[in-house]
Formats: sequence, C-alpha cells, structure tokens
Amino acid sequence: QVQLVESGGGLVQPGESLKLRCAATGNIFGAADIYVMSWYRQYPGKHREWIAEITNAPNTNTTNYAVSVKGRFTVSRDNAEDATYLYMETLNPDDTAVYYCRWTGVGKDYWGQGTQVTVSS
Repeated sequence: QVQLVESGGGLVQPGESLKLRCAATGNIFGAADIYVMSWYRQYPGKHREWIAEITNAPNTNTTNYAVSVKGRFTVSRDNAEDATYLYMETLNPDDTAVYYCRWTGVGKDYWGQGTQVTVSS
C-alpha cells in the first residue's frame, strides 16, 4: 500500500532548528502529474492547520506559507527523491505539535502519519 512517511521530528530547545522529510513509499502520482505537497500541524485537541506548500511543477519554486511560520520555515522538494522537506528555524514552544504532510492531485489526496515536534528547554 502506497503511503507518505514523515521523519525528522524530535525534541529541540527554543531557538534551534529541525528539518522534516516526507516521502512516498511507492509511486503515488504519474510522471506527468502535477500535485501540491503541503505541510500541516496539529495541536492537542485542535484541528490541523495548514502551514506551507509547494508544487512539484517543473521550473517553478512557488511556495506559500501561513503567517505564523513565514520567515522561519522553508518548504522545498526533491523531485528525484519524490520527497518534500520542511526546514524550521528559530523554533519556539508554540511550534510544539504533530506535523503532517499531505500530497494532493487530481482525484488523489494522501496524508502522512505525522511526526511529533517538541520545543522545550
């Protein structure tokens, strides 16, 4: 069964950085498909909130960010690896959450299982 797998979460101190990775275990989309690779996070007892996205469209690096993370988080992709990354800088305790990746294309919508990020001294 094809799925998305996140990695890279963990415990860091305030001000530190962390890089998350999301990759598919198999071929989710066809070689010519255009899809959006998004990152969300979820606080305990809250809905998941969108925080960043990038497409796999060639020759473009268009990205979008939520206000809460713009300037601190950077989303990127590696088409050769069929993976997306979320680099998080200057982390603070408010960034503590479970982080999920989501890939969406025509007729397809996949979520990863989530990875815990904890920012604490």
